[in-house]
Amino acid sequence: MTEDRPKPPGLPPRADHEAHLRLLVTSDLHMHVYPHDYVADRPDDRFGLARLAPLIRRARAEAANSLTFDNGDFLQGTPMGDHLARGGAWNAGDTHPYVAAMNAVGYDAGTIGNHEFNYGLEFLTRAMRAADFPVVLSNVLCAQADTDETLFPPYVILDRQILDGAGRRQPIRIGVIGFAPPQVLQWDRKHLCGRVEARGIVETARALVPRLKAEGAELVVALAHTGIAPETGPGTLENAGLPLAAIDGIDAVLAGHSHLVFPSELFAEVPGADTGAGTLHGKAAVMPGFGGSHLGVVDLLLTRTGGAWRVAAGRSEARPVARSDDAPAADVMAPVEAAHRATLAHIRRQVGRTLQPLHSYFSMLQDTAAVRLVAEAQMRHVREALRGTEWAALPLVSAAAPYKAGGRGGPEHYIDIPAGAVAMRHVADLYSFPNEICALCITGATLRAWLERSAAAFNRIAPGARDAPLLSPDFPSHNFDMLYGLRYDIDVTRPARFAPDGSLLDHRAGRIVDLRHGGRPVRDDMAFIVATNCFRASAVIADFGGEPVFASSVFNRDVLMRHIADNSPVATSPGPGWRIAPQPNTSAVFATGPGARAHARASGLRLDELGMNEDGFLQYRLTL
Repeated sequence: MTEDRPKPPGLPPRADHEAHLRLLVTSDLHMHVYPHDYVADRPDDRFGLARLAPLIRRARAEAANSLTFDNGDFLQGTPMGDHLARGGAWNAGDTHPYVAAMNAVGYDAGTIGNHEFNYGLEFLTRAMRAADFPVVLSNVLCAQADTDETLFPPYVILDRQILDGAGRRQPIRIGVIGFAPPQVLQWDRKHLCGRVEARGIVETARALVPRLKAEGAELVVALAHTGIAPETGPGTLENAGLPLAAIDGIDAVLAGHSHLVFPSELFAEVPGADTGAGTLHGKAAVMPGFGGSHLGVVDLLLTRTGGAWRVAAGRSEARPVARSDDAPAADVMAPVEAAHRATLAHIRRQVGRTLQPLHSYFSMLQDTAAVRLVAEAQMRHVREALRGTEWAALPLVSAAAPYKAGGRGGPEHYIDIPAGAVAMRHVADLYSFPNEICALCITGATLRAWLERSAAAFNRIAPGARDAPLLSPDFPSHNFDMLYGLRYDIDVTRPARFAPDGSLLDHRAGRIVDLRHGGRPVRDDMAFIVATNCFRASAVIADFGGEPVFASSVFNRDVLMRHIADNSPVATSPGPGWRIAPQPNTSAVFATGPGARAHARASGLRLDELGMNEDGFLQYRLTL
């Protein structure tokens, strides 16, 4: 298959003082190797390292000089990752199958993403021991060290030979430095608290890049497991790609974490981003989607002056794997073949039955059985755990979110489990992440603030509006927590207290109306126990306050599995939960998966189908 590729500026190099260097990057692979969707249990050639490998090899063949990097979040993300983390098909002395697949691809260096910490430090260090490439991470440090000892080497200098424009080989020293979001301490507090520390990405780069240059690096490549967003806030930014690119001495930024694609029109309005050239603040930059959906390609024109190479110009592109008709690379699939077979057997194991369909097509609009079932399982587990304690008498609620509800995942990214047998793959569909169950005690004021943050999922709709867009495209569904055990309305005609990214807009604003527990209004000074997961609990405590009252090494997914097995066949009915507040003579439009057609009538919502949009989503008019 051939395609037109944008040519790097000034190429081909014209003389011995010029050279072309290509940087290739994968990011957020999330344990996708085989082109197989383990949750749907069907082939899926849109993703996977084995599908990406032929693109990598072709891109290498196109360039005289190339380096290949991975940008983190590769050890977690599919049922295979969870199965391996629990010892399935991976013996302690063996190479982790995914790392073996990465070795087959042939990386020059890599960094660590936040999800690498999900299974604990021992698992991470054991998995990375067999990597055939250096792994760098500069802003996560050992907490007990007397010096600034990092968990992994902060950077590495790669000594390479490159072919110049005259066909001669010349030496070059390329510095590679890695970064992860410092919020990892909050997200994986249970595994990391007291063991590591994290520093801001930008402040770490400012301190270490000059040191890297002083040690002889002619070029500096930032493996930045961080997204690209307008530059706001202090030095602990989660998405720091833009200010990182502005730092003197950094020559290219290989970004990730947010599962988006750069360059693309998504960033057309971001100051400092040039989506035509693929640069941030004039530096070549790329972000290659997730799961192996894209290959990041950065082309640099180098010139040699004063005995050292420097970047004269650069540009980038993200090549989609969906446009390739190459067969998956057999040598990349081979190391994970046994794990693949073991995972298939695991996900096909039946755990119970359901009397009703479980889906998430309308989970952003109303209380649904799929999300309620997760909440009920958590509530049951925490109630039993707190029995006989001082916390048992407090009112108990449960936080759950629709982890799969379209968005960046596309029109097939929905839960859709028919009535009947429930297998392990369905449990993974209902609960996508390897979180551990916990509970915290919070006030009524924090409860309301938590819900107000969820309410940022909706655009503000003017009373009487017709067919206004309902959902903010910037709000991920996995952040849309619903608190079961409460009754409340969300008034979308009111201004939001929080922006979709969680930042405070107006502390006086509010969309949560008639918030009640047991039929009584919730007061700010009331105390509640909330069953949730460790990831969300850490965020709530950090942002709003609260007290942990129960922590466990048990995964929320296991809690759900046991609940289904113990109560099979399961059925859950919407109770006095939440709803979008009715508005006379007002309608809004929202997009969902095409599979929603089979469930629209049973939803009880006032819906009119409007057809498919250009992205393959089914559009509905919702009469409020």
